[in-house]
Amino acid sequence: MRIAVLKERAAGESRVAITPETVKKFIGLGASVAVEGGAGLGAAITDDALREAGAELGSAAATIKDADIVLGVQAPDIASLAGAKPGAWVAATFDPFRNAALVDAYAKAGFEALSMEFMPRITRAQSMDVLSSQSNLAGYKAVLAAANEYGRAFPMMMTAAGTVQAAKCFVMGVGVAGLQAIATAKRLGAQVSATDVRSATREQIQSLGAKPIFVENVAGIEGEGSGGYATEMSEEYQKAQAELVSGHIAKQDIVITTALIPGRPAPRLISDAQIASMKPGSVIFDLAVAQGGNVEGSAADQVVEKHGVKIVGYSNTAGHLAADASALFARNLFNFLSAFWDKEAGKPVLDEEIGNAVRLTQGGKVVNERLAAQ
Repeated sequence: MRIAVLKERAAGESRVAITPETVKKFIGLGASVAVEGGAGLGAAITDDALREAGAELGSAAATIKDADIVLGVQAPDIASLAGAKPGAWVAATFDPFRNAALVDAYAKAGFEALSMEFMPRITRAQSMDVLSSQSNLAGYKAVLAAANEYGRAFPMMMTAAGTVQAAKCFVMGVGVAGLQAIATAKRLGAQVSATDVRSATREQIQSLGAKPIFVENVAGIEGEGSGGYATEMSEEYQKAQAELVSGHIAKQDIVITTALIPGRPAPRLISDAQIASMKPGSVIFDLAVAQGGNVEGSAADQVVEKHGVKIVGYSNTAGHLAADASALFARNLFNFLSAFWDKEAGKPVLDEEIGNAVRLTQGGKVVNERLAAQ
């Protein structure tokens, strides 16, 4: 099996889908690994380090030639796959709900597209879950970026000149990114509160030492969908939540929003009027800005100032921690392929549960049920 990794070509993408660690592990399975020269430089991985691990380094054309499996962080365009074997697997993130044309192109070209975002949230697939590994780092980075823009300190400081009050940080959305944001803000010394549409997160918030903020007066509403993802809420709940958040957000110094719904634009959590209620100098970090944003007026990779409040958001937050993000992403890919590696066949053979979940295209057709349901 020839496994190929090309340099990421998406704007601002500094991660890479393989590391010297996973090169050695793939070779240990009996595969050969080819990497395009310079692919790892954005993640502080040199060509020499990859070569020493056993990878073959070369041009894009030489790397992709006769590849059985192509690994990527973001799915490469079809043109860059010219020379790969017919029916080659491409395991990467595809953002398939928003990139239907790319998925169709993969089907037409005869490649088997394996979307790592569609990895089912089941116990045995946890080590393969790129959304979790990257969101964990994104939640951490969001708090650091917000702290950098905030013109005051996070922890309470008692000095001879007087006391500096601790910052108040509010995390909206308590998934993997939100939990890491809570933990990071607590470590920096902030007073942290958090909210989510899923009532099951209350105990998780409390376990990290933060204060849960939940709608109490609207009964019988549960926002947890399949696989632990959030679902869209009723109008009644959204109205009650907006009232609760409006009262709470006005007292906050830092707000981190993390809410995403698979296959849909990010839900709007903070309105312009709510921003106006915040104190001048406050900071909002919108982790969902690349999917339309949780915050009215947020813009990817820009610091927007409205009503004296700074609104920050990165189009690729995990990419700002490229070395660690690449290490985790590469392990996710290895864990995925190695779990199904058939020693006799010398290649991975996917099962139905995970294979059908992540497979977008096969045999010239789009075959994924989630895409068909859109």
